[in-house]
Amino acid sequence: MKSLTSRRARAIVVALAAGSLALTGCSENKGTNSSANSKEDQKKAAEQSKAVSYADAKASAGPAPEVPGAKSGGTVTVYQEAGLTHVDPGQIYVSDAGQLSNLIFRGLTNFSEDGKGNVSVVGDIATDAGKSSDGGKTWTFTLKDGIKDQNGNEITSADVRHTVERTYAEFIFDGPTYLQNWLSGPKYREALPDGGFGKKHLPDSVLETPDDKTVIFHFDTARPDLPQTLAMPGYSIVPEKTDTKEKYDKAPVALGPYKISEYKVGKSLKLVKNDQWDPKTDSVRHQYVDGWDFQFGVTESTQTKRLISDQGDSKNAIQFTGSVDATQIQDVISDPSVNKRTIKGFQPYVMQLTFNLDRVKNKTVRDAVTYAVNSKSLIAGEGGAYGGDVAPNLFAPTLPGYEKDYDPYGRLKTPQGNIEKAKELLKDVPAAEKKLVFAYGNTEQGQKRKVAIEDALGKVGIDVVSKEIDSASYYQQIGELDNPYDMYITGWGQDWPSPGTVVTPIYDGDQVAKGSSNYSHINDPKVQELIKKALTQEPTEAAKTWRDAHHYILEKVNPAAPLWYTKQFQLYGSNIGGARYSTESSYIDVTRLFLKS
Repeated sequence: MKSLTSRRARAIVVALAAGSLALTGCSENKGTNSSANSKEDQKKAAEQSKAVSYADAKASAGPAPEVPGAKSGGTVTVYQEAGLTHVDPGQIYVSDAGQLSNLIFRGLTNFSEDGKGNVSVVGDIATDAGKSSDGGKTWTFTLKDGIKDQNGNEITSADVRHTVERTYAEFIFDGPTYLQNWLSGPKYREALPDGGFGKKHLPDSVLETPDDKTVIFHFDTARPDLPQTLAMPGYSIVPEKTDTKEKYDKAPVALGPYKISEYKVGKSLKLVKNDQWDPKTDSVRHQYVDGWDFQFGVTESTQTKRLISDQGDSKNAIQFTGSVDATQIQDVISDPSVNKRTIKGFQPYVMQLTFNLDRVKNKTVRDAVTYAVNSKSLIAGEGGAYGGDVAPNLFAPTLPGYEKDYDPYGRLKTPQGNIEKAKELLKDVPAAEKKLVFAYGNTEQGQKRKVAIEDALGKVGIDVVSKEIDSASYYQQIGELDNPYDMYITGWGQDWPSPGTVVTPIYDGDQVAKGSSNYSHINDPKVQELIKKALTQEPTEAAKTWRDAHHYILEKVNPAAPLWYTKQFQLYGSNIGGARYSTESSYIDVTRLFLKS
């Protein structure tokens, strides 16, 4: 799941995730039992590593089960600090747009959850989660009847083909690339340079649409995770007739229960009901409220103050991907009437200080920074025990194969940083190599992180030059191959419960490209060898290979210093009904909300 702003798919992203880039503030988290909270949270996190089941046609048929006490009408107010990164499905791979996606878009499949930690893949516009054959190399999907876009055009297999093919186009650079790589290899753009907008299309031997209702994917090896991949927001359907290429990012066409009525980029977004959406075809979403009013530019401290006061429109408001401001956590948990309006859960994200290996070439410097960084102060800024736990490695507690005691840099023993070890490593390093440019987002949260990084690294003699960048385009800017930064904080969460959805997107050398999630530009032959080996193995056999890859990456290359594992703690207004934590998105579940009055 993409970087922490975006929802993961069994992650967003996770994707993302990250308020838009995670949580904020400086904590005065007094009186909380951090150790007890962490142990309980990690126990719950293990539940999120459960295997996802694939549902049949019956479970994929609509309508979605009614939410107890649900009523119709009214508008939900949404508080969000940074503007949306993208609204073109093909560009969506972070948590903010991923949350929005479940309101306005639909894909071949989707995730469904029961509120008890169990997640399944259901058919969304498809009749089921897909049927595999040929040892898992071939997957067939049949489209449901009556699926229309907001303009009343019926969705056919041609639209699914177009959705896949357009992801090959050069203007699509920020979304997931699993499907493209699986179909056409790492140089997939060469297979269809114009993204299917001309006369050329992918051959039937790769993607077959024999009739209006049937879509068949052909792979050169088994792809058992395909149903989960297709449930990612980045593969939501883009109708062929109304695709405006680059302009689509400003005015996409909806298939979900809501559509965009007004969008002022970075300022506001209004959604209204999509009258072409048929609940009988949708087993996940509801359309209880009349609309959604997104207000961007509302800091997390302001969001929290408004929601604690619970006056006027704030009664009808939610935090979308933001979290309770760390400095106000005590105000929330100490008041039972406020605390009952919260959702809490462990996120799948590992926050890390990522090194640009094209610029920070000396591993000794990278190791010194890894020893020096102060996870304790960074976590304090996220809300202490409510904001996160110290990360000793690059795998999250929600991920199968997580090793809680694997701690090669002693992060658990010295969470505030091992200053002496870092100084020792740096004693013979030239001064020029100890000057590092650090990029941070222009949010309250980004400012707090900047201070923590400067303070920790300054103590060991590293000259940190901090550069502020726009938070809405943060991942886009650090995703440039020739970006002018030495290091930046990134967050990554699994796209579904497999180490492959962590190691492959961010540590695979074949993924070094503009807009790729390989933000460190790591390209190591040994890592490549282990990735290729793991991808051909069954999950139980692959587990050891992924572990070997993880250990090699962290110890022998060190492309990123692990900092902390994130937790979610969100607040909503007293008139919001149906609120619950989503295991799938790691945020409030937006598919079932209603207003009580």
